[in-house]
Amino acid sequence: MHKHYEIVLCGGSGCVSSKSQLIKQKFEEILARENLSDFVKVYMTGCFGMCEKGPVVVVYPDQTFYAKVKITDVEEIVESHIKKGLIVDRICHHEFDEKLQKMVYKNLHEMKFHSAQKRLALRNCGVIDPDEIDEYIGRDGYFALEKALRMEPKEIIQLITDSGLRGRGGGGFPTGLKWQLAERFRGGQSYVICNADEGDPGAFMDRSILEGDSHAVIEAMIINGYAIGANQGFVYIRAEYPLAVKRLQNAINQAYKYGLLGKNIMNSGCDFDLEIRLGAGAFVCGEETALISSIEGRRGMPRNKPPFPAEHGLWGKPTIINNVETYANIPQIILNGPEWFQKIGTERSKGTKVFALGGKINITGLIEVPMGTTLREVIYDIGGGIPNGKKFKAVQTGGPSGGCLTEEDLDTPIDYDTLIQRGSMMGSGGIIVMDEDNCMVDVAKFYLDFIVDESCGKCTPCREGTRRLYELLEKITEGKGTLETLEELKQLCYDVKDTSLCGLGQTAPNPILSTFNKFYDEYVEHVVDKKCRAGVCKSLTTLYITDKCIGCTKCVRNCPVNCITGELRKLHRIDTTKCIKCGACIQNCPVHAIIHV
Repeated sequence: MHKHYEIVLCGGSGCVSSKSQLIKQKFEEILARENLSDFVKVYMTGCFGMCEKGPVVVVYPDQTFYAKVKITDVEEIVESHIKKGLIVDRICHHEFDEKLQKMVYKNLHEMKFHSAQKRLALRNCGVIDPDEIDEYIGRDGYFALEKALRMEPKEIIQLITDSGLRGRGGGGFPTGLKWQLAERFRGGQSYVICNADEGDPGAFMDRSILEGDSHAVIEAMIINGYAIGANQGFVYIRAEYPLAVKRLQNAINQAYKYGLLGKNIMNSGCDFDLEIRLGAGAFVCGEETALISSIEGRRGMPRNKPPFPAEHGLWGKPTIINNVETYANIPQIILNGPEWFQKIGTERSKGTKVFALGGKINITGLIEVPMGTTLREVIYDIGGGIPNGKKFKAVQTGGPSGGCLTEEDLDTPIDYDTLIQRGSMMGSGGIIVMDEDNCMVDVAKFYLDFIVDESCGKCTPCREGTRRLYELLEKITEGKGTLETLEELKQLCYDVKDTSLCGLGQTAPNPILSTFNKFYDEYVEHVVDKKCRAGVCKSLTTLYITDKCIGCTKCVRNCPVNCITGELRKLHRIDTTKCIKCGACIQNCPVHAIIHV
């Protein structure tokens, strides 16, 4: 009698790009050859979150977490684990055990990365096959819709209001209040839109939810439509998300087939149709009025508010826009009640928040934690801290619209209000960690470069002001700035912030202002001492070989401009007049003898 297993492979974009689909095919091939297909189910699921460890394979019921699996590992997993019940230790996840003072094997739910999380929006990612509607239904899918269709629309809106759910797209506007504003216009044509156009550098929360649990968003949009009297919905998603688009369209097709979309849903008299609209990747289309313009077939440019979309939105009709993560919470709030949701999080920020962890951190990936979790817990307990023994320097939250926080902010609870008080913001949920090798002036320049490219150009303060801000930062990083340049930079930040038309321009100066406030000494170094302590700004950097040099000649052999000289086993020298500061010598030096001065 064979033991029954489930082999679950991560089907998120990260692991798919690392050939997880081919690994699945190899499992199926070997299991068929060994006559084990009847006892072992193999399927792809959504993102497990530990992107650093991909491709990921989890074997149930043992919850064995295999990391960085290769096609050549499949045969061993089948022979050892499936046939003999013995885990393949060399590719299992191991963590340091403080009691035993050594690395030990941990299964999925024992891992610090997972045990410190609370998954609501991501509850089905890594669990169900996103291409099978029956698996979603088996996890109470569409039960919330059935319950909602037996309620009065105003009851639903009140329930969402009482829960304290706030929009997860960045602004944090109360979701129930937004629905109330549109419900006032019940009786005429109105629309529901899901904003899946996340464009922050390093953000992939919405993409992962749609790849792993599209039905949760569909169910929530139907409930939203019923609550405000809308019979048409659109999911606005960027075309750069082909896997999410494919799985979402498949889920929509299945929902129509099951009678969960279309006419007279569940014999309730409720009609609701849903379509996908593809965006071309314009960051500004994350702003709701620009998004509406894009769906209407016009150039994605924001307009003045009021009137707000809840009153005058798509084609001039009342329109509700929520982002993917906001919608993913709705079905569980309907099923479990507002009191259940209120118990999670902080007084003014209820529930959980999904974050994309990136940058200088040991475990990059996707996490979901209760509001109020501190940055220290996220970076060190869940993310595993800073790699290579480097010192933590800053963390950017909120993407280009946010700001940098420092070591003194690490014990700050993450919620909408405290982050703003600290000079940053929640944003859609990107967290970029930086270490001592990051130059904060260069970080600000990176975000401004992004904003300049993404400005729609409609208003002069954003179109011209952000470009001028970037030019001033470039001047500073090239060693051409002065203290007067810093004053000009600061004043222009406030001018752009106060006079831009939409949120893109109004928040564009945030990365500059936050680094200016937290790391002013670095700006002064750039303009007075003409130095970049991190060695990032090439115009302000000189490479120097210290007496640690062992004369191995690796730097000589890897220098593209032949500016390093020295004999074997003797101290080498760099000709700074020829050096292009590419860093090849630093990367190849085995004893770290080359430094920035």
